[in-house]
Amino acid sequence: MKIEQKSEAFTIYLILGSMFIAALVASNLIFQKFFYWNPFGLFRFELSVGILPYPITFLITDIISEIYGRKRANQVVIAGIFASFFSMIIILIANYVPAIDNSPINNEIFSKVFGLSPIAVLASMLAYLFAQFVDIKIYHFWKQKTKGKHLWLRNNFSTFSSQFIDTITVITLLCLFEVLPWDLFSTLLISGFLFKILIAILDTPILYFIVHLFKSRFHLKTGEEINLID
Repeated sequence: MKIEQKSEAFTIYLILGSMFIAALVASNLIFQKFFYWNPFGLFRFELSVGILPYPITFLITDIISEIYGRKRANQVVIAGIFASFFSMIIILIANYVPAIDNSPINNEIFSKVFGLSPIAVLASMLAYLFAQFVDIKIYHFWKQKTKGKHLWLRNNFSTFSSQFIDTITVITLLCLFEVLPWDLFSTLLISGFLFKILIAILDTPILYFIVHLFKSRFHLKTGEEINLID
């Protein structure tokens, strides 16, 4: 690969990584708002808005796994962990600093919106840590088994497994920490898992399209990955 192409590939890798971190941090900040979605009247999903950017993180790690390899995907996951904990520290400091009398947002409102975020981030990080590494490991297991073919198989199998682990872990921890009441456990577990499965199925064509663009741009063969070091 030419130096110009390798530089372009590295820039794209950084952009994907930044999108991953932004989606992850945002999901931890906005999780306390809940909504419902009833597509075509078939099923009523009751979900946290924090779930909206979260599937993007799994799509991005699948893209990075496919194009850049397992090591690069794990690096982005670890960077996301540090970013989340760093954002939690910022929130703690901001929550501790007293508001002035004419502040548009007073201490009570700020604490109500962000006060539980550190606990939520901790729960989310534990779930996220397990789920992302499981996703990457299963993805590459099926990539090796299929010799780089059947992209849909590894994309969906890895995501289904990891999303179930993520959903049940984070909801269990949030209920244990009394951030959420236990009577919402079943509803949120079913809604969250089904929603993530639906998104995983819908994003499969997107993954195929993006991988096709990469292969065309960088002339990659089936199963070939970009080495950013050599």
